[in-house]
Amino acid sequence: MCDGILRASYRNGDSTTTNIEPGRIYEFRIDLGATSNVFKKVHRIRVEISSSNFPRFDRNLNTGGNFATNTTWVKARQTVYHSREYPSCIVLPVIE
Repeated sequence: MCDGILRASYRNGDSTTTNIEPGRIYEFRIDLGATSNVFKKVHRIRVEISSSNFPRFDRNLNTGGNFATNTTWVKARQTVYHSREYPSCIVLPVIE
């Protein structure tokens, strides 16, 4: 239905990049944009987390290097935490 993007190296919202450290936990807030859908009682939703959505968005080589010119890539692994210490959520506004 909709998608959003946040390149991890730009997670602080400015024009400078800051690479992430492997093994460290980060919070990401990803705006999926406005959309509308009717969910009935038997409906289910699915959330997919990926490090790329090429060709819709620029490719991600997961190296922190220049995504337009680099040719070396690294396999990425995403972990979504959902514990008391590291809660996760999806905000779905309800319109009556």
